[in-house]
Amino acid sequence: MTDTLISTNPATGETIWSGPIGDAAAEVAAARAAWPEWAAHSLSYRVETIRRFANVVRGKETEFAELIANEAGKPFWEARTEVGAVVNKVQISVDAYADRTSQRKFEGAMGNKVAVRHKPHGVLAVLGPYNFPAHLPNGHIVPALIAGNAVVFKPSEKTPATGEFLVRCFHEAGVPEGVVRLLIGGPDQGRALASQPGIDGLLFTGSARAGSALHKQFAETPQKILALELGGNSPLVVWRSKDIAAAAAIVVQSAYLSAGQRCTAARRLIVEDGQEAPLLAAIDALLGRIIVDQPFADPQPFMGPVIDTAAADQVQEQWLNLMMKGGRPLRRLDRPFEERPYLTPGLIDVTDVKDRPDEEIFGPVLQVIRVSDFDAAIDEANNTRFGLAASLISDSPELYDKFWANVRAGVINWNKPTNGAPSNAPFGGVGLSGNHRPSAFYAADYCAYPVTSVEADRVRGGIDEGLRDPNMQED
Repeated sequence: MTDTLISTNPATGETIWSGPIGDAAAEVAAARAAWPEWAAHSLSYRVETIRRFANVVRGKETEFAELIANEAGKPFWEARTEVGAVVNKVQISVDAYADRTSQRKFEGAMGNKVAVRHKPHGVLAVLGPYNFPAHLPNGHIVPALIAGNAVVFKPSEKTPATGEFLVRCFHEAGVPEGVVRLLIGGPDQGRALASQPGIDGLLFTGSARAGSALHKQFAETPQKILALELGGNSPLVVWRSKDIAAAAAIVVQSAYLSAGQRCTAARRLIVEDGQEAPLLAAIDALLGRIIVDQPFADPQPFMGPVIDTAAADQVQEQWLNLMMKGGRPLRRLDRPFEERPYLTPGLIDVTDVKDRPDEEIFGPVLQVIRVSDFDAAIDEANNTRFGLAASLISDSPELYDKFWANVRAGVINWNKPTNGAPSNAPFGGVGLSGNHRPSAFYAADYCAYPVTSVEADRVRGGIDEGLRDPNMQED
């Protein structure tokens, strides 16, 4: 067993980072020791410290984006948008804390005051994913720090350099080193961190399978908060939209941004049987123009590689499984460079596939399903154990009202991509997509717990019922 973790550039195979594997118990102990002082600081102190973090990241924007592009394989333009999201998360989290977990006082009975305040949990573990290796864990870390928690952050073993860079920015901004700890490692270190008795909760973004395992692990520790942000098998319904070109663009954005490595990516395109040909032709034309290349290519690509060879192999296996079950390829999923994890966008009609796998294909694959009417489209949209995102492309407000009322998902969009989720609103799903702990603006909810106090400025007490009269003799 090696004691060093190595990170490689998926676009080139070059080693870009290496570092020693950490010890979960030691990192939790360090955070536990540093937490009381951080929690004792005023909210304004913590907020100003986190604002400095935003300034540090802003000053390193290009350097940070280059690292994300090299380590995750993202086009450079997309990596820059991720760094921007890291910066913007600070003000959003400040606003969210004030809106969701601020101090409130109101009048109670008999002149008493009722106060509602919030306390931090203590030490929170954060397990981050590789698809947004800075933005998504940062979406947990920033609100956790504002609330007064200490954090032990384990980045994905596929993007450790980005995780280290993010933590270094917190420390450079003045967040004490003990308050944000970095744990380098793979699944073993993740499991060790989740099982540490010294953590007060765990905030996770990743696959439904890993989330289910964590849910079982935490079943016997109800005193610990567990927030799960998991994957999806998201439907995109296109129904009688007059602007075919715009509809096709939204479909392509939904399914293929980040090489399909988004939990909100559209996995299933649901269309009206017999009316789908113009839309599919427009989608196919766009797919033929998509540039798949290394992150710094000129012109900039729409898609880079997926994260590694194992991920590319898995997507190809899932594609072949759909074909073996009767799926009809409309545009083949290809591997242009066998030695590197590049995949071209794949489109496949699975209408006649029996027992379609209800799974998240985490790559550039979109499944087409033809249905007879709009009620059947809604039924098909709900034909999944997941429930993260859904979108309707239609000119009809009435159809959208029906879609919104009947589709089961945490993000439901109209004439927008499935992956159009704003950070200043709650983000989360139902079913296998989460455990009812929405993140983004609502992350403040799981980073602190409410304390209700009834307060009086002087002691007043008495018992009016159930006592014997002191002047009466006992028999």
